[in-house]
Amino acid sequence: MATFQIEGGNKLSGELKPQGAKNEALQVICATLLTSDKITITNIPEIRDVLKLIEILGELGVKIQRLKKGEYQFQADQVDMQHLRSEQFAKQAASLRGSIMIVGPLLARFGEALIPQPGGDKIGRRRLDTHFVGLQKLGAKFTYDPDNHFFQVSTEKLKGQYMLLDEASVTGTANILMAAVMAEGTSTIYNAACEPYLQQLTRMLVSMGAKIDGIGSNLLRIEGVTELKGCNHTILPDMIEVGSFIGLAAMTGSEITIPNAGVDHLGIIPDAFKRLGIKLQIKGDNIYIPAQDEYEIETFIDGSIMNISDAPWPGLTPDLLSIFLVVATQANGSVLIHQKMFESRLFFVDKLIDMGAQIILCDPHRATVIGLNKKHMLRGTMMSSPDIRAGVALLIAALSAQGKSEIFNIEQIDRGYEAIDERLSAIGANIKRSN
Repeated sequence: MATFQIEGGNKLSGELKPQGAKNEALQVICATLLTSDKITITNIPEIRDVLKLIEILGELGVKIQRLKKGEYQFQADQVDMQHLRSEQFAKQAASLRGSIMIVGPLLARFGEALIPQPGGDKIGRRRLDTHFVGLQKLGAKFTYDPDNHFFQVSTEKLKGQYMLLDEASVTGTANILMAAVMAEGTSTIYNAACEPYLQQLTRMLVSMGAKIDGIGSNLLRIEGVTELKGCNHTILPDMIEVGSFIGLAAMTGSEITIPNAGVDHLGIIPDAFKRLGIKLQIKGDNIYIPAQDEYEIETFIDGSIMNISDAPWPGLTPDLLSIFLVVATQANGSVLIHQKMFESRLFFVDKLIDMGAQIILCDPHRATVIGLNKKHMLRGTMMSSPDIRAGVALLIAALSAQGKSEIFNIEQIDRGYEAIDERLSAIGANIKRSN
């Protein structure tokens, strides 16, 4: 099992360029199944989860060519639908939650799709009802094999329908949208997710010939077409990496510039960090974070303790709540971190408490953090990464701590962050990888 060995307490300095957005990459790569034409996608992050999805598509028969780092060409002109029934597919797809998004495109184009119950991060129950209820409304027949944990959908013809989603699921909206673009007639998706990832997917589909209105809103109207064509698409910078780097700069008292940060697509993320007292400057598409010896958490206007919580876009993304919690441990002041969407994402705080953080875990969804104002630095320790986002939060904590830390199970971090140790070392971090 690979580990990171970290000597904390060093101030960093330099540029950290964000990779392409992982969540967008998983969606738009699945969308290549909608056409037999060639599609070129650039700024693909070459991380474990994305490469695994590319491998799954390749074994389905999609022709894949790596043109250069981060740029791939896909052509799904000879898809082998029988591969969906193989043990190899079952094993691979079950290990990657993003594989669920091949269902909508395959159903739209071939009238059938199978998928094993997907895994992914252990951050709480992540149901798939929204996906399959939406596909059923478009005319798909749904069956579930409980013995083998396999889902199947099939249809003779998809027909456009109005639907009100029970939750604004990002991957659920993506799956339904990719099916609806080739359904007969008009589909309306209300309470659709509208994250930048979804906006990018809809723009890609439009460039392929889809007819979609309401991009960027939670009300999408789709006029079905009979076929889609190829296109070129560029993935946005990863806003989760941008937020992670802002938190890293604050925790380590470092001066860091984030170039090409995709500022127009960050929503309230910069302002949320400012509520923790973190100074940052936006210069064009770059973010500059000056070195700060301390930062103070704001209160609400009535003087009550600040509450930072996640919400569907344009609210604060849940993928950054772990970062906000870690950053708050060294702030001046107190804050309530409320993780509404997943009930297990705060269960890494025991590791921070071992490092000396003052945190009260109120329940699976809420934690109160009493900031140490950098008067009592965190202590290095041994710990294991439970999931992608908590793993990076622990990495940031270790980089700010006094003494040595060792993080196990870093394969979790590699699933979401490309060569993070090399990029951090380049700006002064003392971090080494061992296998």
